[in-house]
Amino acid sequence: MSTPSAPPVDGVLRFDCRDATVAKLEALAAGDDRVCAVVNDSVGSSKLGQFAKHFPDRLVNVGIAEQNMIGVAAGLANGGMIPFVFGASCFLTARALEQIKVDLAYSGANVKVVGVSSGVAYGELGPTHHSIEDLAWLRAISDLHVVVPADPYATACAVDDAFRTDGPFFIRTSRIPVPAIHDEGSGLPLGRAVQLRDGNDVTIIANGVTVGLALDAAAELAAGSVSARVLDLAWIAPFDAAAVAAAAIETGAIVTVEEAVRTGGLGGAVAEIVADVHPVPVQRLGFDGFAPTGSAAWLLDRSGLHAGGIADAARSVLARKARR
Repeated sequence: MSTPSAPPVDGVLRFDCRDATVAKLEALAAGDDRVCAVVNDSVGSSKLGQFAKHFPDRLVNVGIAEQNMIGVAAGLANGGMIPFVFGASCFLTARALEQIKVDLAYSGANVKVVGVSSGVAYGELGPTHHSIEDLAWLRAISDLHVVVPADPYATACAVDDAFRTDGPFFIRTSRIPVPAIHDEGSGLPLGRAVQLRDGNDVTIIANGVTVGLALDAAAELAAGSVSARVLDLAWIAPFDAAAVAAAAIETGAIVTVEEAVRTGGLGGAVAEIVADVHPVPVQRLGFDGFAPTGSAAWLLDRSGLHAGGIADAARSVLARKARR
């Protein structure tokens, strides 16, 4: 487990998933000299300082050149290395989307891309630094693994999965401190949703920093005798359609929660499955259009991405379910 990165909130310790990412990467690099890191002048923000110290010959800093960075990583992979590319998710996915599509996914390159400070983690820097469209963009690319881990343990598992699975990966991490969600050693199967709480009235599906909020919302709903299932659907690709279909059939109402635009990402994927398999009321929580400038906490609250907002969405979708 990583060292807590922020004072406890209501007695709950919180962690920066970047720490878990680099700790796992250093462990992998110590055991396999093919593991290397490629960065875009982001050693500090990616927390790769210790990696650079321990493996100076296996860190490539290309400067502020994201498109070139993906090409360099693809070349390293072609030479037998296992490169992990680090950079702010907003710049990696917007500037280098073509390279991710062609040099990595289409070519099947064994490159692992780590989008750090995703979502609205760079809140005060404004829409140019928000990375809320990335899931929608990346989900449309074939043959690319996309995962949004919720806590340090899930992050370490995602890095390990990326290392052990041949082919391109995108791991979306944040700098927003999150609570520990998963039990150490519980296992997080690749491509599978994890049910964190059982329920039969409504299902809340979340990933990344919103999973803890979804659990808080479920606890609030339980106080009002509403039984809410909570799924951590970290894997955007491959996508666990079976878990979504089961949620629709067994609970009859779904709320999706993501630190991303509501169009095309987690909510879009869930809605597609529900429409195809078992239509039920679905309410998608996320951002609509460009988010304004402000702190990450304010931006999340403004869009209803907090326990109370998620609980309200669940009550709303339950009212729609009752009218069917």
